[in-house]
Amino acid sequence: MNTIKDIMEEALSGLPGRVSCYYKNLTTGETFGYQEEEAMMAASVIKLFVMTEAFARMEAGELPADRLITVRRENHVPSCGALTYLHDGIQVTVMDLVTLMIILSDNTATNVLIDLLGMESINARIRSLGFEKTILQRKMFEYEKAALGLQNYISAREVGMLLEKMYRGTLISPAASEKMLSIMKNQQLNHKIPFLIDSLKDAPEIAHKTGEDEGISHDVGIVFGKEPFVICFCGNGTVVPRLERVMGELSLQILEKQSK
Repeated sequence: MNTIKDIMEEALSGLPGRVSCYYKNLTTGETFGYQEEEAMMAASVIKLFVMTEAFARMEAGELPADRLITVRRENHVPSCGALTYLHDGIQVTVMDLVTLMIILSDNTATNVLIDLLGMESINARIRSLGFEKTILQRKMFEYEKAALGLQNYISAREVGMLLEKMYRGTLISPAASEKMLSIMKNQQLNHKIPFLIDSLKDAPEIAHKTGEDEGISHDVGIVFGKEPFVICFCGNGTVVPRLERVMGELSLQILEKQSK
């Protein structure tokens, strides 16, 4: 009988480009991956680390969650998101920015938060968590920096470790971890990990974050099944529709295998 590891390797090994995956059963501790240590261009998954720093500052009392921030037209960058299409000078709270950044992958909200928090502080937080592959080097849609080769990076394993900390209540604090997961459970971009699972009669909750760019597709999250598990898919330079189909199929297979 094929193990989950066998199923994962068979599904991912035939895909073009650079593909990685990290899995951990949060009940049994069973862990394995496929090229999970590879540094991958992050796309919007880096926003999880921006959220982490925002919650650290809110928890410390340095940045009130209800502080109003004015979003100006010069802050607007292309989609994903909503803020770019709203009126100049709209005021939103810090928590609004975090929520939009995660559930709609709002790039304008992300850039406003990066300016507010400071890139150095976000990277210091990443390093304090023990992550070596993950780094934020530019805001969203900073074309000039991208042209110079400055990219944001993650690894499937490090994102998986971040998610496990949230699940265990050890990322910033139990309350912060719970709130971050609750935001991620409201994700509106559900065409990858949740796509087939959501069709089940008793579909479990899924807290996740996607990432997309040209030739790039990621989805990372926690599936709250009978035995909750972390699953992180990353793809660079791949055929996006093929990878995204595998994400949905493999996530459902893992859930069903655990339920037997």
